[in-house]
Formats: sequence, C-alpha cells, structure tokens
Amino acid sequence: MKTLNRQWRGKDKTTDVLAFPAGGGPGPDTLGDVVISVPVARKQAAKAGWSMEKEALFLLIHGLLHLMGYDHEKSARAAHEMADEQKRLFTAVYGA
Repeated sequence: MKTLNRQWRGKDKTTDVLAFPAGGGPGPDTLGDVVISVPVARKQAAKAGWSMEKEALFLLIHGLLHLMGYDHEKSARAAHEMADEQKRLFTAVYGA
C-alpha cells in the first residue's frame, strides 16, 4: 500500500484506502477500483472498537465516495461534506 501511495499520490507512507477511477474498464458503469490495506484496517478496527467487517465497509464507502467525485483534501467544506455522506451511508447499514 505504501508503494501504491507513493507511486500514484507522491506520498511516501502507508494509507488505509486508495481509489483509482476507471480508465477503459469493462463497461460504461465501471467506477474504478478501491484498494483497502487489510493490516491498516485491522489496526483501525481495533482502535475504533468495532469489527473488521465494519472497518472494511467504512473504508469501502470512503473509496467509493472518492470515485464519485468527493475529495476531502480539496477544502474544509469538501471534507465536511464527504464525512457527512460517509457517516450517512455507514449508518444506513449499521445504525447509529
């Protein structure tokens, strides 16, 4: 994951999730790929006090939002909007 983050984002550190928009995928409805670091997700799940399944879903939602155009690094407002949407979608599955 560190290698991918360095190669594609220029950040020489590991991360929990990366999203790669489609470019010539199998069909017009292809958003792209979401890559989740299992070791980082395990640590984050333990820290949050929830299951790996919940953490994986949380990260998948985050990656999918990036593929849909959300970008929390653009501005504080964009970060807030993305966090709200991520929480809304996660809560739709797991509740509050």
